[in-house]
Amino acid sequence: MAILSNRLTEEQYKENFSDIHPPFETMDAAAVEANRCLFCYDAPCMKSCPTSIDVPKFIKQISTQNIKGSAHTIFSSNIMGAGCSKVCPVEKLCEGACVYNLMDEDPIPIAKLQRYSTEMAMEKKWQLFTRKAGAGKKVAVVGAGPAGLSCAHVLSREGIDVTIYEKEKMGGGLMTYGIAAYKVTPQFCKDEVDYILSIGGISIKYGQELGKDVTLETLQKDYDAVYLSIGVGLARQLEIPGENLNGVVDAIRFIYDIRNNGFSKVPVGDKVAVIGMGMTAIDAATQAKRLGAKEVTMLYRRTQEEMPCTEVELDIAKLDGCKIIWLAAPKEVLGENGMVAGLVAEKMKLGDPDASGRRSPVSTGETFTLDVDMVIKAAGQTPFTQLVDGMSVKNKNGKIQVDGQATNLKGIFAGGDCVNGGKEVVDAVQAGKDGAKAIIDFIV
Repeated sequence: MAILSNRLTEEQYKENFSDIHPPFETMDAAAVEANRCLFCYDAPCMKSCPTSIDVPKFIKQISTQNIKGSAHTIFSSNIMGAGCSKVCPVEKLCEGACVYNLMDEDPIPIAKLQRYSTEMAMEKKWQLFTRKAGAGKKVAVVGAGPAGLSCAHVLSREGIDVTIYEKEKMGGGLMTYGIAAYKVTPQFCKDEVDYILSIGGISIKYGQELGKDVTLETLQKDYDAVYLSIGVGLARQLEIPGENLNGVVDAIRFIYDIRNNGFSKVPVGDKVAVIGMGMTAIDAATQAKRLGAKEVTMLYRRTQEEMPCTEVELDIAKLDGCKIIWLAAPKEVLGENGMVAGLVAEKMKLGDPDASGRRSPVSTGETFTLDVDMVIKAAGQTPFTQLVDGMSVKNKNGKIQVDGQATNLKGIFAGGDCVNGGKEVVDAVQAGKDGAKAIIDFIV
């Protein structure tokens, strides 16, 4: 067994990482599905969207071939509506709330319809918003992820000049660096960021890391307000023996390298174990398989009923040939010559519910050993506690505390994953909108 890069041909990589959800190819195909919509009054699909997109309205506009109007309806609520149409867990949001589910019929493919309108708008470079006259105010946004971009776009529409400070070399945050490449390509992410910036009044300074290249004190002094959207990104440690062996990697870094370096340059083992069952764990497992791993086994310490990922995501992993072991927790990573040689896991059972309401896993005392040469840790992410503590921002275990989007520091606002600990992209977009509104109330 060995951890190797460049396992497949370029054609195989292209096939393995092609778009997992192909779009509508014709207007007729989109119109057929749009005309199935019942255009519900007080629509449950709209209620279930964190950004409150008027779903019946934009679908009605598609059915009447008003694609530009449809895109405007979507982007008015969610400027990252194109990306969200690809990555949102719609089965538990808008499509999951569709009334057709109550009739034992397939729900309206809301995400696919949303993608149709928004991608056409991006492709044709429709500028659907006009900036108001300059307000003479300027705001700094830290982080060019979904929350930061959303906040910046709302502020720009109000005539406020925005400068985004981003530590990476590309914008998009989680969309660009933290999601499986078969859902969104790097080129799509770049196109989406460029489209958002096309309104004007927004500039991004790349390679600018908060606490290293720029300080909060400087931003406070130079801008009328500051919006912190730094996300989360530190992998939760397993705290088990052998965790530091070569061949143990965290899922965040694994996915980042795939997105940043390209498929052929990312090494993967013959037999891979993935610890966790969230969306990130699924993305890591499926991509390990698509990079050429012969076997991928996912371990989760609870049962399928408690898993944080959706059934749709789990099915992707199963279809890719990933094995699932429920009620199993890592106990020790075995090594040989400094490299991973196996994984000892404990068999678990469910006890009483924990603070989250899920039943807590309890060890049975039994163990088993997996023959693996690579272990990917996907047991969750933690906030940038050290960075936040160093800025004197009130926080709880690294999560920034806010009151109506405002922190304890005057003129400093925050939102997104750095506040809630990590939710969906669409939640971050809404947080950005809420942050922009709070900033506008503060400075205008």
